[in-house]
Amino acid sequence: MASTSDHLGHRRRLRDKFLRAGAGALHDYELVELLLAYAVPRRDVKPAAKHLLKRFGSLGGLLEADPAGVAKAPGVGRASAVLVKLVKELHCRSLAQSMKGGDVLSSPKAVLDFARAALAGQGSECFMSVFLNAKNRVIDHRIMHEGTIDHAIVYPRRIIEQALAAGAAGLILVHNHPSGDPSPSDEDRRLTKSIQDAARPLDIRVLDHLIVGREGYCSFAEKRLL
Repeated sequence: MASTSDHLGHRRRLRDKFLRAGAGALHDYELVELLLAYAVPRRDVKPAAKHLLKRFGSLGGLLEADPAGVAKAPGVGRASAVLVKLVKELHCRSLAQSMKGGDVLSSPKAVLDFARAALAGQGSECFMSVFLNAKNRVIDHRIMHEGTIDHAIVYPRRIIEQALAAGAAGLILVHNHPSGDPSPSDEDRRLTKSIQDAARPLDIRVLDHLIVGREGYCSFAEKRLL
């Protein structure tokens, strides 16, 4: 009983500290511990929180981890894995909504933040199209293809078909490099040109191609590669 009471008291103190002083007042493992406490009743979850951070390298690594891998960690389980995944998806959904709030040319960071949250930690290469209207406002986004760890087959015709179906006047292309290095390959450059060539006769503009990875990002527009 005393041990259970100690855990409950510790959890209450963590919650109070978080509400009073914010996340900045807690260590990373304490934030994970607080999260796990909502899925694991009446058990000390500090060891599990520290194990997860060590195993996945960081808070970002944990949020991007495969739920099956999280669930197998000692003292964690499926309910905790679902909760961790839910936090990541809520974050991505919030960023997607923010991205739709304004002109992407005047606030390009919104698209970049969403792209990095959605794709940077993926274990396989994914290609996403962000569709814009004539006022450069985001109207939709879609994962066009998920491939292997270093390759995704992308068909320019399919991207243009989807853009037309969405009524898009502009495109921002996004894909990730699971290796972490966002430097564009020769194939990335060729693909971008192919999509530009397919879009131009239909008056659809390719505004940017973002490559995201754990080590940063590359913007074709910033580097004048478009």
